[in-house]
Amino acid sequence: MCPSPLPEAKKIIQPLKITAPLHGHELTFETSYGVFSPKEVDDGTRLLLKHLKVEPDFDCLDLGCGYGPIGIWMAKNAPQGQTLMLDKDFVAIEHAQNNIQINNVTNAQAKLSNGFSVLKEEKFDLIVSNIPAKVGNEMLYLFLYDALYHLKPGGKFVVVTVNGLRHFCKRTFNEVFDNYKKEKQGQAYTVSSATKLV
Repeated sequence: MCPSPLPEAKKIIQPLKITAPLHGHELTFETSYGVFSPKEVDDGTRLLLKHLKVEPDFDCLDLGCGYGPIGIWMAKNAPQGQTLMLDKDFVAIEHAQNNIQINNVTNAQAKLSNGFSVLKEEKFDLIVSNIPAKVGNEMLYLFLYDALYHLKPGGKFVVVTVNGLRHFCKRTFNEVFDNYKKEKQGQAYTVSSATKLV
């Protein structure tokens, strides 16, 4: 028979709840310890959303969605489109699915996926990612080539990274997309984008 958890452990395993005003929307998120930034929406995501342009009819993809702040925000701003949220962490996906319902979003879904692996021929107007600092160069290259394939012509790939990755992003975006734009550089994070030209 398993012993009962200590009171401190019981507190840790309880779901957390965040209410966050995010550039025009007040959103509520259920999170837990073990997912990225469980106690508050992180500064990188906030910087990204402040400089992200989403049209009402956009089809959007949130790569590495975590518990869903970027994807749910995009779905709210693109009510005539569809938003897909992907993550390789099943706990994050469970939270994202719950948070879609909590925020009364009807045009988004969250799926378990290693990068873009769950996709077939789907195409998007906008692909967005808050890329972890330790993602590794090889995975970032894979993300870039897969993003290029899954964008519609004229579609954009927009990422937020720690400032230490900004030069790598500039070089690889130019290499894969043949263009690069620094949308905004803050004290700790940089928002970068590339556009699918044809």
